[in-house]
Amino acid sequence: MTSRLNLVILGIQGAGKGTQCKRLSATYVIPHISTGDILRAAIKDKTELGFEVESILAQGGLVSDDLVNRLVEERFKQADAAKGALLDGFPRTIGQAEALDAILGDDGVKLCINLDAPIELVTDRLSRRRVCQECGHIYRDTDEAATSGECALCGGPVIQRADDTADSIRQRLSLYERDTAPLLHYYEERGLLVTLDADQSVDEVTAEIEKILAERGLV
Repeated sequence: MTSRLNLVILGIQGAGKGTQCKRLSATYVIPHISTGDILRAAIKDKTELGFEVESILAQGGLVSDDLVNRLVEERFKQADAAKGALLDGFPRTIGQAEALDAILGDDGVKLCINLDAPIELVTDRLSRRRVCQECGHIYRDTDEAATSGECALCGGPVIQRADDTADSIRQRLSLYERDTAPLLHYYEERGLLVTLDADQSVDEVTAEIEKILAERGLV
């Protein structure tokens, strides 16, 4: 493996980013870093930035790019990120991508993997998704934990998120096209973009990613 395997995973919601990140994290022993997890961890750990985030959210505000950037920078200082990380949900904008470059310095982003999925596919996946409120584990609506409403891992409540309804999904996809899609051009210009078909089995997508990383000498 190269000095630090920093990978950005892009794709519209429901494309399978979280699933692939968990698999790759286990294979290459690097953390899966998502913006949502960082925010929740900072609040739970009662860090200085966590108190700032909690205050903003309590007032119904939006966490600024500057604050998210600082949280990501803080996360990369933790020991488990010494060999790199899988970035899921960050960067979301060109400004965040530039901030990430500054955070990583010479060790920068090694590859940006874009999981390309049809709108119909992700709409179906998201509308059928159920999530444990305690541990964040994801289920399908037909899973026993989803029908019982109790997480099989931690016993927490399993719900359908408010933003997984049809109207919310359409709004989120529109925001993605506006704010995040330009990142494809950003990484393509740097020769770091690889687009994969996400409309195939989880195993097939994982195999393609691992093959690309090996071919580029990144693992």
